[in-house]
Amino acid sequence: MEYWNNRFSVKGKIWGIEPSKTAIYALKLFKKYDIIKVLIPGSGYGRHTKFFSKNNYEVTGIEISEIALNIAKEFDSKSKLILGSVLDMPFNNEIYDAIFCYNVLHLLLKNERVIFIEKCYNQLNKNGIAFFTVFSELENSFGKGTKIEENTFESKSYRPTHYFTEKDILEHFNSFSTIEAGILEENENHSELGPHTHRLRYIFIKKE
Repeated sequence: MEYWNNRFSVKGKIWGIEPSKTAIYALKLFKKYDIIKVLIPGSGYGRHTKFFSKNNYEVTGIEISEIALNIAKEFDSKSKLILGSVLDMPFNNEIYDAIFCYNVLHLLLKNERVIFIEKCYNQLNKNGIAFFTVFSELENSFGKGTKIEENTFESKSYRPTHYFTEKDILEHFNSFSTIEAGILEENENHSELGPHTHRLRYIFIKKE
């Protein structure tokens, strides 16, 4: 919480106001299904909650940083926004048709990842779908910093990062049916790094 509050306090809308390339791709997949309610764990300052809300979904975002959530409330007046950790889900009794989760899972340690995925599973309806993106082992930052767990490194204080291989991500979501998985390149340009490209793994899954 402290890390993200400090970051959003200094940087504000770090990644701009436009949705990520992966969110645009997820929307194309979501449109093939009968979806009304979407849950976005780790919703940040609202660029993705606003994007899905504008596309006529009922959106709930969960965010651990109060600073980010306050920015989101000004930026996105349509979505329901909840302050809290994704590890403390659920915050309500609602069941969702879909989950969109952008670059959150790789910030958790192994036992936390298991807990988080289970919580997501439990908040989806019987035929619910989910789209997750995570850092892959193809990232330029892979292997940098102190090794904490297998393929998990802490290059910044209080921010461990797990790098997913294809086998790893499939094993994490083995309680779901995998519809599609692969690599998407995401271009970013923010102050501390300048222009750079992330090679993200994504997985599109369904609860049976």
